Amino acid sequence: MRKQSNHRLMNHYPAWKYVVLVVSILIMALSAIPTWYGENAAVQISNKGAPVPDMVTIKQDLEGHGIAVKRIDQETNKTIVVLDDEAMQNKARIVLGDLMGTGSDKQLTLAMTPAAPAWLQDMGFEPIKLGLDLRGGVQFLLDVDVDQVFQAQTNQLSDELRQQMRKDGIRNGRVEVDGTDKLVIRLPNDEANGQLRHFVRQSYPQWQATNGSGSNLELVMKEDEKQQLRNLTVQQNLQTMRSRIEELGITEALVQRQGENRIRIELPGVQDPAAAKNVIGATASLAFYPVRELGSGSTMVLPDEQGRDVRVARKPILGGDHIVDARASFGEMGMPEVNITLDSSGGKIMSDFSGHNIGKPMATAFSEYSRDSRGKAVQTSKIISVATIQSQLGNRFRITGAGSIEDAQELALLLRAGSLTAPVTIVEERTIGPTLGAENIQNGFAALALGMGMTLLFMAFWYRRLGWVANVALICNMIMLFGLLAMIPGAVLTLPGIAGLVLTVGMAVDTNVLIFERIRDKLSEGRSFAQAIDRGFSSAISTIFDANFTTMITAVVLYAIGNGPIQGFALTLGLGLLTSMFTGIFASRAIINLVWGRDSRREVRI
Repeated sequence: MRKQSNHRLMNHYPAWKYVVLVVSILIMALSAIPTWYGENAAVQISNKGAPVPDMVTIKQDLEGHGIAVKRIDQETNKTIVVLDDEAMQNKARIVLGDLMGTGSDKQLTLAMTPAAPAWLQDMGFEPIKLGLDLRGGVQFLLDVDVDQVFQAQTNQLSDELRQQMRKDGIRNGRVEVDGTDKLVIRLPNDEANGQLRHFVRQSYPQWQATNGSGSNLELVMKEDEKQQLRNLTVQQNLQTMRSRIEELGITEALVQRQGENRIRIELPGVQDPAAAKNVIGATASLAFYPVRELGSGSTMVLPDEQGRDVRVARKPILGGDHIVDARASFGEMGMPEVNITLDSSGGKIMSDFSGHNIGKPMATAFSEYSRDSRGKAVQTSKIISVATIQSQLGNRFRITGAGSIEDAQELALLLRAGSLTAPVTIVEERTIGPTLGAENIQNGFAALALGMGMTLLFMAFWYRRLGWVANVALICNMIMLFGLLAMIPGAVLTLPGIAGLVLTVGMAVDTNVLIFERIRDKLSEGRSFAQAIDRGFSSAISTIFDANFTTMITAVVLYAIGNGPIQGFALTLGLGLLTSMFTGIFASRAIINLVWGRDSRREVRI
């Protein structure tokens, strides 16, 4: 009986691999094309609010003020006015605001629209988003004063301790605030000390209680509680800042935490720092209102988050300045809820009101004050929660029915916006003009083109036939890299990111150099060209993987701990490593198989 041998076809790919390769490159090419078309400056008009003029009136009014209009796109919920000159965006917004009349500022936002053909946009492909250093704009570095939050918590606890001492009949006791996170309680005897220690342990476990001199008691906020408060405060400020800059219409705006107490805001395309400051520096407030029926006294109507009208009393029960803390959690039945803590005076007001209004609804309203393009203060209010009072409330109560835990966390952030927000100061401000941004793009891509051109010439000269294969793979690599950058949500191309693209050119060629040198080694050993190709690719793969994997670790670390430009560099470097391995190994081998594989296919026993 003849023993069956295992055989394989050398230098041959199955058809499905060629299909995967062609489809991948085609999709990435379609994703990369809109970037070459660029973007057009525009002003977006929302249809919710004041009536929107017809397209002819808008065009005539703008052109009458010397603003050239490229086109006007009218959609279901918005109208987009595309301009010829990006520098005219702010002027166009002011002109349109005057045309539409009072109250239209919230309907107008600055925007950038893709200049690519409509069929590409209909397929969901968009250009790469540009960072501040390439598009131009404004950058702010904000410092969050979290000590004010610690102070509010300390003052709230001191009020609670005074009330508890009166309740327990402790006389001659005194509470002293010592700094932002420490309390010293002067007590007459050890019995009073024990009573207050028990109260703190049960109600305020986040405070560390230690005995001082005599019968005195010292309370210090625990470090983990301080860290949690710090994180909550900065997180809330991030949320507030993101919602505020939406008024500027900058979809590529970057708002992120930097260090422990700082926030960095980048507003690409904004050339008016004063207008940005007005939006970022706006104030917010919160209040609780009784829900009223029509005809029941003095009332007003506020919209909720779904746009429905809610009728409430004109006078609030109390304002958000009484809120000390608000946190999302799960209740006894496993449903999300928001736990709210008021100060002593706010707790008394809420207790008195809720005691007389059990079974009635209470609304929570969030109001924000900002400035429009003319510097006029504008107030926007909305109802973020309506709940039925189930029992008498004190300084601590919970709001249920907020939806999912994510909705409850968002509601807690909004509730803290009224009082927990720490003071924010601008410690650094930078403005990059659009001319400088355009110059950065021109110089960056000129360096990329020069580096890529010299690399293509060297590979074609040094490796001749195989060099042209490497050049085709390199071009495919850049197409795929640009396509990935445009496709990944949140990816922003910066000037250091362009440096990462240039470095990717060298990394991609390095993959082919390793393979081609192994092929040369195999040829020098006397193997045929077909065998040298087969053994060269198989022996180089492990080396290529090791080299790229170690570099990928560096890229991941840079992206994780870096910010802004550093993340831009790490992103292009990491994506470049992936595309380099794909095109350097897979695409190069596919081309070689197609060109030389037909003449060298034969069975080799393994």
